[in-house]
Amino acid sequence: MQIKDVLFAPANGAFFYDDQAAIRDGREQEGMAYLGAPLTAGFTSVRQPSKALSIGLLLEDGATVWGDMVSVQYSGAAGRDALFQQDEIEKFCRDVIAPRLLGIDANSGVQICDDILSGHEGKRLPLAVEYGVSQALLKAAAYVHRITLAELLSKWLGLVPPSQPVPIFAQSGDDRRNNVDTMILKEVDVLPHGLINSAEKFGRDGETFSDYVAWVAQRIEELGRDDYRPVLHFDVYGWMGLGVSMQPKQIAEFIAQVAERVPQYRLNIECPADYGNRAAQIENYAAIVEHVDALTDNAQVVADEHCNTLEDIEAFIEARAAHVIQVKTPDVGNLLDTARAIVRAKKAGIGAYSGGSSAETDESARACVHVALASRATMMLAKPGMGVNEGITIVGNEQERTLATIRARMAQD
Repeated sequence: MQIKDVLFAPANGAFFYDDQAAIRDGREQEGMAYLGAPLTAGFTSVRQPSKALSIGLLLEDGATVWGDMVSVQYSGAAGRDALFQQDEIEKFCRDVIAPRLLGIDANSGVQICDDILSGHEGKRLPLAVEYGVSQALLKAAAYVHRITLAELLSKWLGLVPPSQPVPIFAQSGDDRRNNVDTMILKEVDVLPHGLINSAEKFGRDGETFSDYVAWVAQRIEELGRDDYRPVLHFDVYGWMGLGVSMQPKQIAEFIAQVAERVPQYRLNIECPADYGNRAAQIENYAAIVEHVDALTDNAQVVADEHCNTLEDIEAFIEARAAHVIQVKTPDVGNLLDTARAIVRAKKAGIGAYSGGSSAETDESARACVHVALASRATMMLAKPGMGVNEGITIVGNEQERTLATIRARMAQD
């Protein structure tokens, strides 16, 4: 079935694009806004509404399948692509991508995805373009085959269709207490993220953060069922390095101290420090992992910064520079690379967190559910947005509907 036309529609992400460098530099937060001038190229203010671009493939039977090009909240930081510019991306796609898509057989989407997304003028395509176009191409192939995207990708990976749900991880945003209550009442598998992205939230010597971790555990005891034991996962955006020490052993000691306060839970610490580039990040994270393993058995280090593309992720896997790797889907680009990264991490005995960003869209979030299911991710992010309920609903419902469809089809076979 041929692709007869390529459509574009402006879209909104569910949160904001934030200038991480300016926030780390101490910009004052006033309500939802940050005051002061931005530092990262492309930003006109520290916080800007996240924008996306939808690409639709009009098939010869009249159906249209969509994918969304979008970036992550902290664009332009830690080796990521620059801030997403909607108009520039649309012009690029009309000039370069649309001609590659017109007339091709949508049935072969999974086979030709890598070729369609090959670079331009000696450079890799913008990762947001890879991300959105791969969503549309793969969904078109699934549509033509009359199967779910999860089934299509499972077959491509050489796996049987998924039958079990992937644990869901919700993020609190700045409403880090009320949203924890919401997560507990809804029995989220992994919580709360915490958004520990400033000196104020981390506290002197990490005391504010450590107290918050203990409070989350206490709140679970107060509100949750007796057998409810979620994983506690906190993203500290490098503040252990900034607020405690950049020395791997001292970071590990701090992680172990925090873990001692919540001995009945598994503790995930994402991005304990930012060492400025991939090589330094890998070298020091490998050391942090080794020290953490020697100090405690209920804490894990999660890699995020400078671990963006499939090539980056493979380098972290080889060095065992994390217990869990966030496969941050917009930063990876091509959805096939997300599937590859998850499978390779798990094969190496490393956790694979199918992540992403609050800045994404409902369309990209649903596509990622199928990738996480097919590749058997360790956990996946409830996205988009920072509202908790919305992300849990979009991701959770897509997962359950997909699994129900697969079970029914397998029962018929």
